[in-house]
This record gives sequence, C-alpha cells and structure tokens, in this order.
Amino acid sequence: MNIHIQNGRLIDPANRIDAQHDLFIADGKIVGVGTAPDGFTATRTLDASGLVVAPGLIDLAARLREPGFEYKATLESEMDAAMAGGITSLAIPPDTDPVLDEPGLVEMLCYRAKKLNRAHVYPIGALTIGLKGEHLSEMAELVEAGCVAFSQANTPILDTRVLGRAMQYASTFGFRVWLQPLDPYLAKGGVAHDGEVASRLGLPGIPASAEIVALFTYLRLARQTGAKLHITRLSSGESLDLIEQARKDGVDVTCDVAAHHLHLCDMDIGYFNPHCHVVPPLRSQRDRAALSKALADGRINAICSDHTPVDDDAKQAPFSESEPGTTGLELLLPLTLKWAQEHKLPLLDALARITSEAAKIAGIAKGGHLSVGARADICIFDPDTHQLITRSMLKSQGKNTPFLGLELPGRVHYTLVEGSLMYEAGNLTKR
Repeated sequence: MNIHIQNGRLIDPANRIDAQHDLFIADGKIVGVGTAPDGFTATRTLDASGLVVAPGLIDLAARLREPGFEYKATLESEMDAAMAGGITSLAIPPDTDPVLDEPGLVEMLCYRAKKLNRAHVYPIGALTIGLKGEHLSEMAELVEAGCVAFSQANTPILDTRVLGRAMQYASTFGFRVWLQPLDPYLAKGGVAHDGEVASRLGLPGIPASAEIVALFTYLRLARQTGAKLHITRLSSGESLDLIEQARKDGVDVTCDVAAHHLHLCDMDIGYFNPHCHVVPPLRSQRDRAALSKALADGRINAICSDHTPVDDDAKQAPFSESEPGTTGLELLLPLTLKWAQEHKLPLLDALARITSEAAKIAGIAKGGHLSVGARADICIFDPDTHQLITRSMLKSQGKNTPFLGLELPGRVHYTLVEGSLMYEAGNLTKR
C-alpha cells in the first residue's frame, strides 16, 4: 500500500526536523519527506492536520508475559496495547518462564511475535543460565537467534567474579550488557523506599544505597572489562554523579528511567496503594526531581515504560504482599508529554527520549527515525488532547497503574508498522 500522510507536523528527532512536511510511504518504507518521489501514486491518504507525525515509539522495557505467565497477559493483548500507545518496537526482558537463555526459546518468541504482525520484538537475552548468576549463557548463539543485548532483569548476580567474566565475554564480542542496579542484600525484604513514608506505614524499606552500591560495582567492572553498559530504570538522584564520573573515565555507559519515576514518589503510596508497588521503588521527591532534571539535560538518555502487567488478584493483596509492577505501554507517550510540559521542553527533544535515543541503545538501525529508506514505523498523535485513564480504555490485560482516574495529554490517532496501518482512531486493524 502506498500511503500519503499530509498536513502533519513532522517531528523527527534523529534528523532534527520539526516542520510541516508530508510523508510518502511505499513497500513498507519511507520514500519521500516533503516531496513525493517520481511516479508515486497514493492508494490511501491520511490527513494529519493538527497532529504530530513522529517515528514509532521504542520501549526499552516491556514484559509481554509470554512464555509462562499468560494468566497475567498474552503477546496478543500486549501487542494491541503497544499499537494503541504508538509503540512499534519493544525490548523484552529475559525473565519469562522459561528464561530466555536458549536460542530455541528466543526464536519461538520472535516467531510468535512476527506471526501477530504488530510491533517489532527485540529480546534481551539472559546474561546467565536461568538468571541464576552461576554460568554464562551462550551469548553468541542468542544473538544469532535475535537477542540485541543481555540482562539479568530484576535478578542480580551475587558472585561479582561471574559478573566480571560475563562483562568480559560481552566486551570481546561487542555485546551490550543491560543491568538494573540493586544490591540484593541491602534490598532484601524491602518493598518501598527507605524513608519517612515507609517508616510511618510500617513497610520494610529499600535504601537508595542498594542502588548506589550495585551501580558502583557495575561501573567499576565495565571500566575494567571495557564492556558496553546500559543501566536500566534508575531511581536515585545520587546515582547520576557516579554515571557522570564513569563517562569522564571513558566508560561506555547509557541509562534510562521508567516513566512513572518521573511523576511519582514515595508519598504517592498514600494509604498502601498497591499500584505504587514497583521495582525499583518510588523514591523521595528529591530523587524524582533529580531524575527528571537529568533526563531534560541529557544525562539520562531515554525513558522506558517498565511495562509489567499483573493480574488483579496479585495487585489487590496488602501492599507488602502485592506483586510489584505497573502497566505502561499505553502511558509511555502521555507521561513523556506531561514530563516535557513540566520542563517546557520542545517536543523534538522530548520525543528523542522514546525514539532516536532509545533506538541507539537497543541497536535498532531501521527504526527511530523518518529518513528516506527507513522502515515506515510511525506514530501520529494529538499532543494537546487529554484523555482520562480508565481500566476500560487500557487494551493491556494488566490494569495495574497508579495513573487511573487522571487525565494525561496525548492521544494516538494512527500507528503504522512497516507501512501497514495497525491502529486507527481507537480501533485495531489487521494486515
């Protein structure tokens, strides 16, 4: 299908474009920006008047719950949510069941995702077998199967010698290691930020030092081994100085922050709201402000949704017994827009955090930009329309979010994947 997108405000952070341009699509690729190529004839025209035409969003942390946790969500339900959220590429953590530590499992996941014909899936392979932190996975074979990086998800490696060897192996082949900094001993038994709120509510705390101690170790090992390191889901403002110093010392390190950490803090737990039970925990107002500012000035590279759908029974338990996690695919764009408004940041810079910058981290050369010849993954949205977040409007099987009942900016009108219209004005379509 040849598609002509007309009258839209085209924002392409990778090419620093923010202007009214028409876009022309043929054979799943962008064939013209501003001017149609010779001989182009549109079979469909989309009027984007008053709308933003942007690259399809890229989410660096989205648990789709397959295989193994289909009672929480399915590939189909979460892919539908991604389309509704304008997300066309998803990086998948390895903590499925079974763990993504074998090429066959990775190939099966990629096949299942491709068969659904929705968003592109980029598996993050397990750094160690079974995420047990004892034996290294076959990283080279996992890359051949489709993995773009390696991680331990939320399961730290206790033996730092094993972690050092894993980084050294990854460095040898140029593989990027994604780690969430959380010392398991300092965090043991904790469910909330170790501060005044946790003390008042009688909740066991997780100190910020749990992140900082682990981060120091990761950065030191990365410096020693030369590994390319990505720090996922920062929660503490104190971590920023460590990362900045590591960069000055020559460490190749990037980092991201979960969207909910830009807007919430431990005070939002209120009276034991289990929707605010997340990992890492919501920290202090000072931490939230520091992370938000660091994202605005570029010290933090990208925003992820940290999408973790949880079934209602697991979320309705008492706070300390509830399962951590929040749904976020359909909220990634609205929360990014809200953050940008608060910092008076241009849309061009804000969208970079969930398009071009995220693409660099995940190594997605074909996505995250609107260059001629690029894959036609596109999100068309209204940045000014607010929508009420309700359970019924969420297409994700997980309805667990602390933003229920709030009005957030940004409504997706169209989502295109490889030039195929997959979502249109609230309705999912089929190829």
